[in-house]
Amino acid sequence: MVVRMRGSVVANPRQVGTVTRELSAENLHVKKLISEDEISSRVSELGRQISADYADRNLTILGVLTGSIVLLADLIRTIDLPLRVGLIQASSYHGTATEAGTLSINASLVPDLTDRDVLVIDDIFDTGNTMVGLFDTIRDFNPSSLKSAVLLWKTERTTVAMEPDYFGFKIPNEFVIGYGLDYNDEYRHLPYIGVLEEADLNESTET
Repeated sequence: MVVRMRGSVVANPRQVGTVTRELSAENLHVKKLISEDEISSRVSELGRQISADYADRNLTILGVLTGSIVLLADLIRTIDLPLRVGLIQASSYHGTATEAGTLSINASLVPDLTDRDVLVIDDIFDTGNTMVGLFDTIRDFNPSSLKSAVLLWKTERTTVAMEPDYFGFKIPNEFVIGYGLDYNDEYRHLPYIGVLEEADLNESTET
């Protein structure tokens, strides 16, 4: 069920599968999955691809709150085109939940998208249900075209026919944090993508 409140060219993929152990500033054991440098390099590549694909078009970047904010800020600075930026809010993970629940979408911040080429930016493509719900909502704003770009894609978890048009990295089925992704609304500030270990997930749930 989706709760709404209203007010395929694929870039070169990077497969990620090997992790190294890292201790975060919060004294939690985190497996570092993707480094800050790797993210920066890949985001720059995506920006160049998007710049080429959207040349001479009316591009609007629509960031999904809250997970995409770091990616959104970095990506738009690598796109060498005039563009507009808007926001839409979507959430299906609440608190310490590690499995998706009911999808809630708030479109009250969405600008006029009529006849605009819209690129939806999100942090992660998991089951794909969030992006499907977002597309259903955004189509009501009459965009000229609608595509998606995500930093991470959990291919093992995808249950919909849709695929992201642009993505940074394919990742294993792990609960990831950092670079905008959170657990219980924390750890978004980490500059890398890390995997929160099971013991820390359990401890956080119990406290």
